Amino acid sequence: MIRHIVAWDFREEYSEDEMRVYGEEIKKELENLKNLIDGIVSINVLTNAMFSSEADILLDSVFVDEDAYKAYQTHPEHERVGTYVVRPRTCNRKCFDYYFE
Repeated sequence: MIRHIVAWDFREEYSEDEMRVYGEEIKKELENLKNLIDGIVSINVLTNAMFSSEADILLDSVFVDEDAYKAYQTHPEHERVGTYVVRPRTCNRKCFDYYFE
């Protein structure tokens, strides 16, 4: 299996209320990808970062294998969410992917 973890910050110009609303939208859209793309074992988006965190949003997802992960990367729904929901509202993306059993 493959674990795909991504962390982002919200863009600096957003108020606390905007970050809350955008965080909920990002969470809903990303987590719904499990219903649309085969091979996703789990996908969780965390938006309740503590003061000690170094990111505002965390995506933690698991895929059955590398083929499923690659299919996810190029799937039209994933590209739509990234292009129209996530990227316009975030910055400082960090990603860590790894294999595990």
